[in-house]
Amino acid sequence: MTDRKTHETHPEIVKRLKRAEGHLRSVVEMIGAGRSCLDVAQQLHAVEKAVGQAKRTLIQYHLDHCLEDVVGPLARDERRSIDEFKQIIKHL
Repeated sequence: MTDRKTHETHPEIVKRLKRAEGHLRSVVEMIGAGRSCLDVAQQLHAVEKAVGQAKRTLIQYHLDHCLEDVVGPLARDERRSIDEFKQIIKHL
């Protein structure tokens, strides 16, 4: 089953992925033009960061909203594991 909901973070995620797409296109052009390894590596780093940020935004939103909908209201001591998991995931 596919969840086709649009979340408020989707426009931000799309923006980041389009930025990554542009950087990646630049990398391909740079390699074809014989640009320096340093220049190419810097652009690849930009691609990686943009994709990573998009992934983190998506996961964080899912944890903060979709997971909360499934779990529902819990007592504070019952939430501890979920809250800790949400904090740990921020470090990925």
